[in-house]
Amino acid sequence: MTNRGKGRDLETYEIVFVGVMAAMVYVVTLFRFPLLGSKVHFANAVCLLCGMLLGPVQGGVAAGLGSALFDATGGGYDVIQIMITFVSKFAMAFVCGMIMHRGQKGRARADRTVAASVAGALTYVALYMLKTFIYDRYVYGHPMHVAFATMGSKLPASLINAAAAVIAAPIFYHAALPALRASGLEKRLYTKE
Repeated sequence: MTNRGKGRDLETYEIVFVGVMAAMVYVVTLFRFPLLGSKVHFANAVCLLCGMLLGPVQGGVAAGLGSALFDATGGGYDVIQIMITFVSKFAMAFVCGMIMHRGQKGRARADRTVAASVAGALTYVALYMLKTFIYDRYVYGHPMHVAFATMGSKLPASLINAAAAVIAAPIFYHAALPALRASGLEKRLYTKE
């Protein structure tokens, strides 16, 4: 096979893996339950996993696409909120992927997976709180104290989601590595690094 063919083969694997991870984000988002004014789920853990496995850009696309598709098809959100979801989930996976893949080849140590998860999860919490504030204050026109009260009511569930994601994502990552290694996908996914 020529180098040109190998490049196309690698691109095909990346595209397929992004699609599979986006589908995983979508499906996991279906399973959630209300808690403290928000919804708790493991979709954020899968978004972080996207960044860990695919790197910042492809992982961000998978996380953002899966979450945005959920909002578009089942969440009852408008186009602006769907775009905000894409950007915030992209940013979560992007930050996680940047930390995971910075100056490293192949597998990551447990401390790096946890640090990447914490940074990605906190990025999402910060963006979610910013969105909540902007919507409450400027879209709905509520006074400042009401906007802060709304943020305060949503923060506990957001932090619970973040904590669950920080615990689950490294476990998912290290559980997926043997299968990726056995199938040869690990080498294909990390050849660019």
